[in-house]
Amino acid sequence: MASLWADRISKDFSGVHALRAVSFELRAGEVHALTGENGAGKSTLIKVLSGVYPAGQYTGELSIDGKLCRFRSVRDAEQAGVAVIHQELALIPNLTVAENLFLGHELCAGWLVDEQQEHRRAQELLAEVGASIDPLAYVDDLGIGAQQMVEIAKALAKKSRILILDEPTAALSEREAEVLLELLRKLRQSGVSSIYISHRLDEVFSLADRVTVLRDGQSVGTSNLTDTNRERLIEQMLGRKVKVPTITRGAAEAQKVLAQAPAVQPALHVQGLSVASEATQQTRLKDVSFSLNPGEILGLGGLLGAGRTELVLHLMGLWGVRTAGEVKVAGVALPSGAGPQGALAAKMVLVSEDRQRYGLVPEQSVAFNLSLSSLASLSRNGLIDEAKERQACAALMQDLHVSAPSLNAKVAELSGGNQQKIVIGKALMTQPNVVLFDEPTRGIDVGAKAEVHELIRGLAARGKAVLVISSEWEELLAVCQRILVLTNGRIAAEFSSESAGPPDLLRAALPEGVPA
Repeated sequence: MASLWADRISKDFSGVHALRAVSFELRAGEVHALTGENGAGKSTLIKVLSGVYPAGQYTGELSIDGKLCRFRSVRDAEQAGVAVIHQELALIPNLTVAENLFLGHELCAGWLVDEQQEHRRAQELLAEVGASIDPLAYVDDLGIGAQQMVEIAKALAKKSRILILDEPTAALSEREAEVLLELLRKLRQSGVSSIYISHRLDEVFSLADRVTVLRDGQSVGTSNLTDTNRERLIEQMLGRKVKVPTITRGAAEAQKVLAQAPAVQPALHVQGLSVASEATQQTRLKDVSFSLNPGEILGLGGLLGAGRTELVLHLMGLWGVRTAGEVKVAGVALPSGAGPQGALAAKMVLVSEDRQRYGLVPEQSVAFNLSLSSLASLSRNGLIDEAKERQACAALMQDLHVSAPSLNAKVAELSGGNQQKIVIGKALMTQPNVVLFDEPTRGIDVGAKAEVHELIRGLAARGKAVLVISSEWEELLAVCQRILVLTNGRIAAEFSSESAGPPDLLRAALPEGVPA
């Protein structure tokens, strides 16, 4: 067992206080939840604890088991028994799963890597986290959820005594998330201490022993989970009371408006679509058909590997080889080879679940990222109208409540939630008619999540056609009029949000023969 104590940690960025005298205690053999709004300082604190920000770049002291620690690097922290699973994954795409698991800690026979031993050990680690992933598969061929499971297995491979998990279930289905939570319970029993960062308060209450809330870079309280409740935590996180949307909030009203509207041409029509992976030539989407109308919010649910992300990536020309079927946007066929440019020209845009891979240029500014997909509309005679660009970006930044020092701030310096808002803003600047959201609230706090839900409803109210992918059944029921459930690349069922509940969606998502 190991304990950790952070004493009055402060960290500034160009005069902005990211942490202000934060003290945090992790007891031996406990799960301690850390929560707060995006920008509250959670990511900065764990970077201090894990050596990303070395001693000297912050004030205050760290100690493990009563021994003062001055980490110079991540490797120092790892050697002290601290392992981190960051919200933004740190895997090497062109290496195999097994190679990633043991990168820097290779299993060798003499001077050579023992590939057979690594393969066997990788299978054991993946089994521990409940992941059916081939250790020889390349990480680049895995979806974001599968990559997250590899990250968790990679942390376990280091046999760390202190495990820090930053939104580890954000990309996982409910069943996969429960597998992880059960694993963390077992690790606690074996003496591993964990810091669990999550906006999912149901997970916090299900798993953690204590919770610390950060707000505006300060600790506003630590409580035993038995001595607090959801409403109290939300109030501490936001510094105010907030009305959290219920499951059917807004969905029923939107459904009535849609039903009363005259028949219109679908904004997006998919008919008999089958798509194969370019890498494996295996068919991943099979005979998928659906229509999405202007002003409608359509949900798309399913378990990890069902084909949800592959579907929207193919619609945007980013993945797969179409073997059958057609896609029409506003009645006009979108060819298989149209690519992202063709989709954007058809006024269809994707807000990707993987913002680092597809959504952002982290080392560039807020303004650069917001306008990146809309430069043609912001240019005159082949030159960017900088005044027009900054005016448009400033207005959108205000509308989306992006917390950043200025339009010139690097996106890499923003919290995960604000980065997600930048991705959404970039998409909206293209003035789309069809908006595809893939896990739009992944890694976003309670307050920002409510704002994104209202944003989605607002888009539909203005006549936009919206498709929302989410691993949270409650989120789909909260914002969507209809919900499609994918299983093994096929549409297994369709529901109205008024007539279904989470158990109905889960039963439809499970492959035949798997008990609910």
